Amino acid sequence: MTLPVATYRLQFRNGMTFDRAAALVPYLKKLGISHLYASPVFTAVGGSTHGYDVTDCCQIDPVLGGRAGFDRLAAALQDAGLQLILDIVPNHMAASLENAWWRDLIEHGRDSRYASCFDIDWSRPLTLPVLGDSFAAVLEKGELRIEADPQTGNPTLSYFDQHYPLTPASWKKRKGKLLQTNDAQEIARFHERQPWRLMSWRDARHTLSYRRFFEITGLVGIRVEEPEVFDATHALILELVHSGAVSGLRIDHVDGLSDPKGYLTQLRQAVGSQCYIIVEKILGAGERLPADWPVAGTTGYEFISALPDALIAAEGVSALRQSWEAMLSGPQERDAQLRAAKLQMVEVNFAGEFATLRQLALDYAATEGLAREQQITTALRELLLAFPVYRTYGNQHGLPQDDRVLLQQVVQAVEARLPPPDRRALGLLSDMLTAAVAPAARDTALRFCIRFQQLTGPLMAKAVEDTLFYRQHMALALNEVGADPLMTEFSLTRFYALMQARLEQQPGGLCATSTHDTKRGEDARARLYTLTEAPARWSALMASWRKAHRRQITLLADGPAPEPAVEWMICQGLAGAWPLRLSADDEAGLHALEARFIPYVEKALREAKLRTNWGDNNSDYENAVLAYARYIFSPAARKWRAEFIDALQPFIRAGLVNSLTQTLIKLTAPGIADIYQGSEGWDFSLVDPDNRREPDFTALAQRAEQMRTAQLATDQCWLDGSIKQYVISTLLNFRQQHPGLFSHGEFLPLTVTGQHPQQVIAFARQHGPQTLIVILPRLTLDALHGPYSLLAAACWSGTSIMLPEPLAGRRYLNLLRDEEVTLSQRVDIASIAGPLPFLILSG
Repeated sequence: MTLPVATYRLQFRNGMTFDRAAALVPYLKKLGISHLYASPVFTAVGGSTHGYDVTDCCQIDPVLGGRAGFDRLAAALQDAGLQLILDIVPNHMAASLENAWWRDLIEHGRDSRYASCFDIDWSRPLTLPVLGDSFAAVLEKGELRIEADPQTGNPTLSYFDQHYPLTPASWKKRKGKLLQTNDAQEIARFHERQPWRLMSWRDARHTLSYRRFFEITGLVGIRVEEPEVFDATHALILELVHSGAVSGLRIDHVDGLSDPKGYLTQLRQAVGSQCYIIVEKILGAGERLPADWPVAGTTGYEFISALPDALIAAEGVSALRQSWEAMLSGPQERDAQLRAAKLQMVEVNFAGEFATLRQLALDYAATEGLAREQQITTALRELLLAFPVYRTYGNQHGLPQDDRVLLQQVVQAVEARLPPPDRRALGLLSDMLTAAVAPAARDTALRFCIRFQQLTGPLMAKAVEDTLFYRQHMALALNEVGADPLMTEFSLTRFYALMQARLEQQPGGLCATSTHDTKRGEDARARLYTLTEAPARWSALMASWRKAHRRQITLLADGPAPEPAVEWMICQGLAGAWPLRLSADDEAGLHALEARFIPYVEKALREAKLRTNWGDNNSDYENAVLAYARYIFSPAARKWRAEFIDALQPFIRAGLVNSLTQTLIKLTAPGIADIYQGSEGWDFSLVDPDNRREPDFTALAQRAEQMRTAQLATDQCWLDGSIKQYVISTLLNFRQQHPGLFSHGEFLPLTVTGQHPQQVIAFARQHGPQTLIVILPRLTLDALHGPYSLLAAACWSGTSIMLPEPLAGRRYLNLLRDEEVTLSQRVDIASIAGPLPFLILSG
């Protein structure tokens, strides 16, 4: 397998087409990219902003330029010596009438040729959760009609502009008369004769008959584990790989599949040994990617989660937490908060999936004469709540040994807090998960195991990333996809250990710092890391700002709006996203930021699921909080904004240093450097959809042409992002020349001595005769005063690096200044740094 040197993630749709992407190829080539990494390009629901709601996996979306446009892009990449990675979606398709397979399924039910393609419980009619109210209420309002399909002329049950085809057996002999029917009772009778039932979207969480993607009822699970379904859904993908147009695949939500290893093995056999394959997979603390998966690695969330160890002040986290908890009038039991979030998922958001699992367990228990319903319910709920990772990987061959050990540990922990009757039920569940059952019960046990594994991932994701992260606002920078929200200890030593483990376990995995799914842009996150360097200062600012805004708080029956925790979230979120050059009275700039920030606040409130949520909006509460947030951007708050901007400057300056440090780590650490679109410049975006906005590619390309080494010490270069773009381009082009150094080179932490050893990250990469020494600043908030050209002296005065003997006494090229230097065993950093507080030395 040929590994990429560096990938560039490009979001198609929303105006980005194949021809527009082809026009970017010269710029990407100059930047040093080896692979364009494309979001899904297959035909999706009309108006899709992301492409994961696929309606036809055998067609390139005409909206993007169709097959002809795709071929033009592929040719442009090949002419430039670049390659293409496609993001594919094997777990689900759109449950939409635009999907011909789904439409055929609705019309013919189990007799549809596509019935086996979708993951459906056929013991009952197919549920279609599309109504705004109950079927009876909608029928009474006259919102349901039997009408001719606009395309086929056949009878349909129509709900506004959606036409659900009636099964032919129900109308064949009375088509003409049927189309004249407006009687509610007749419509209800025809509805009962269909292989499907229309229902309220609110009921989906309880009674859905198909597996969905997380909580999204518009995305239906597909049974890619069936050979004929794999063949049908991958025909075009395999054609593109075998033609040479595509050289790599990104597998979306691999944990949603019934048997990830089986799927990946089949895919590897189909695409061959040279195709680069990565998987979207969240790894928990201490978890590693299964060694027997035939992939190069993950999409890189665990890399993001390792960066706080390098960039935050560990002692500052505790101090910040104390201030946060004091504001909330008491300690916050974080374990209890995680349990509460997961419990809400089990009992509310995934109640239907839980009920399906419970019934499978009850069916097995009945055959064994064991356990009552309440005991099974309690044991199953506690097992799900205690599960510490996304999932295990049991299949028809059983549970892998590592997963058996994990399951045993979880069962023992749960068992310790259950009464004896519930423990017996827990043992029954454990037997099903490990296939320790009689041969006659193995099919039931396997179905239970697969459904259990397909549920633990969504439970964890929705409880942590889309609930707890929006309740725990103490340090927003730590609330990132793949991170552990309960982490309390951080250290540079552990960061080095994580990088060494990364080299051993997945040197071909992506090193990401931003993606289309991260909670905020990489540079906003880097800035917010600096709050841990001055927790008392931040807390004092928060107290001052809350006092300044006290008149904007609305007292509601259920409490103040916003409550203190949300005030903290609003101010910290704004601190991370504030543009570098936005002044207190820039009306246009303020309006642009407000248009992005208000939807972020609304999303944060609903995701928290405390006083409002997506399904049941508390409009009084939301309006009050959003009015508070809007006030910040109003003319009345101009004086406060000026004070806010002034107070933010030290965090902004240290944040920019952090940004470049994390960028250079990404470019030199084990793994494949991944650049998310536009983040070669500053990226202070908020959560999606804000982070999916198209960057200004024209400005980026122009800056690439104008970059010069001599400009790097100027404030202008820092403020406009040129310095970030320059170091990325410099290091990516160096990686192109030395791929073995980065794919196989050792990772060697270096010893730091002197006045500020805690402020230095230092390591070497070594492969054969080639060496790269990387020296980067950290924890620089108190050192930064005056022009950016003085940063190096401020960060590194009186601090030295100790080189191992094989690395000393050699000449090295400073890649960022294009000058040579000879290094002894003891290196005084400031003496060789020049105007930049970053040293990348090649020898």
